[in-house]
Amino acid sequence: MSSTADLSGKVALVTGAGSGIGRACALRLAADGAHVRVVDIDQDTAKAVADTVGGAAVVADLTDLDPASALAADVDIVVNNAGVQTVSPIEDFPPERFSMMLRLMVEAPFRLVRAALPHMYAQGWGRVVNISSVHGLRASAFKSAYVTAKHGIEGFSKVVALEGGPRGVTSNCISPGYVRTPLVENQIAAQAETHGISTDQVIEEVLLARSPIKRLVEPAEVAAAVAYVCGPDASFINGASITVDGGWTAG
Repeated sequence: MSSTADLSGKVALVTGAGSGIGRACALRLAADGAHVRVVDIDQDTAKAVADTVGGAAVVADLTDLDPASALAADVDIVVNNAGVQTVSPIEDFPPERFSMMLRLMVEAPFRLVRAALPHMYAQGWGRVVNISSVHGLRASAFKSAYVTAKHGIEGFSKVVALEGGPRGVTSNCISPGYVRTPLVENQIAAQAETHGISTDQVIEEVLLARSPIKRLVEPAEVAAAVAYVCGPDASFINGASITVDGGWTAG
């Protein structure tokens, strides 16, 4: 991976970093010189990534909000990535699952950023990067909790941008389309079985029906955008939602 920013001496916290987008972000930020705190609910994957990047593995259930708050008190970069998906009609959606998903994808990021800001403000520099989604900008049926959470993190990110900008802290969302992650691969397999079609057809005709580019986003492409907004060339990008979606939201 080519390095675009010197993040030497910076401490980056990445949630959901054991696999997928989070893992790619950990690899990229470490390649750019950051010491990465690899946060994941799975001990084995967190340790594997931390060993790869020379960082620290932190095993945490981010829906347990009070302990989660303590993870970010001394970090320079927060990448809020952890998330889950549930596909269900609203009338069948389990209320406890809806609540859990908002805790994980909205309340936990709030707690982490809230804990990190005093340190960032004291040094006059910080980066908050929220992994949103095209579903933070557009809705899809049967994904009520996910769409609600991603719209919520988009709004929260903008508030952080307004409060943090004058004090050297930027806050941005990276909003990808469907990314080649275990979560999406599982969705593809389930859709193929449900509809009786091939996985390639699911990608092109179901998931990417609204995307001009008919392929999945690679995790490294998302991580490259994350690294860019952490670097010096992006110091004036603040409060933005940067889409990595092949043109999905252009139409």
